[in-house]
Amino acid sequence: MRPPPTPLKFGYGANGFTNRRLSDILVVLGYDGVALTLDHGHLDPYADHLPRHLTALAGHLDRHDLDVTVETGAPYFLDPWGKHLPTLMSDGSERRIDLLCRALRITAELGSPTVHLCSGPAPDGLPEQDAWKRLAAGVQAVLGTAEKYGVAPAFEPEPYMSVDTVARCRELAQHVGGHELFGVTLDIGHAHCVEEHPVLDCVHRPAPLLRNVQIEDMRRGIHQHLEFGADEIQGGSLDAPEVAGRSIELLRTAAA
Repeated sequence: MRPPPTPLKFGYGANGFTNRRLSDILVVLGYDGVALTLDHGHLDPYADHLPRHLTALAGHLDRHDLDVTVETGAPYFLDPWGKHLPTLMSDGSERRIDLLCRALRITAELGSPTVHLCSGPAPDGLPEQDAWKRLAAGVQAVLGTAEKYGVAPAFEPEPYMSVDTVARCRELAQHVGGHELFGVTLDIGHAHCVEEHPVLDCVHRPAPLLRNVQIEDMRRGIHQHLEFGADEIQGGSLDAPEVAGRSIELLRTAAA
C-alpha cells in the first residue's frame, strides 16, 4: 500500500555534518526533519550496535519532533575504491540489494515513509537493454521488501549515472510495472545541471510519483553542489551550521 501523503516539511542533509555527532546536529538545525545517509559515520547499517543506535536515534527524533528520510547514496560505503559500486547492474549486485533492504527496515523502524536510492553507473560495455533488465530486476527485488515494510523506495535521477533524468526515472517505473510503491526523489540542482526541460517542468512531470525533493544551487553542466541561494561553500562541513541556518530562512520565506 502506498504511504499516505504528508504536509510539506523541510529537512537538512546530515552528511554535511561529518565533523559532528548526529545527536548534536538534531538539536540545532531548526528544520522539520533530517536526511540521514547510511554510512560509516552517523548510522552504519552493518554495525553491531545498530539496534541500540536506532533506539537512541528514534528517541532524539521524537523529542525534537523531527521527521527523517533515509538515504543510501554514500559513494564509497560498499566499495572503498569504487564509487557507487556495486550497483544493481554490476557484479556483486546482491550486496547493493542487501543494503537497500536493510535501509527499508531501518526506515520503517524510524517511522519514515520513504528511502532514497539511485542507479549508479552502468558497467562499461553493457548494452543498454541489458542494463535496463538488470536494474529493473534489482529494483523489483527491493520492492518486494518494500511491500513488507510499507516503505516507498524514492528513486533519484543522478547526473552521470545510468538513470540521470526524470524521463529515464519514469521509464524505470514502467520497467517495474508501475508498482504503487515506486517513487521519485527529485534533486532541483541535478535537474538544472542535466535536464533538457526547465526545472519547473521537471517537478511537474513526475509529480504523481514525487516522495522527496532535494534543493541546492548548481551550475549548468557541472555536478557540484553549491549552497542554496548563495555562492560556493568555502570550508565544507565546518560551515554547515551557518549554511543550514541561511537555507532554512530562504525556504520558509519562499513557502510563506
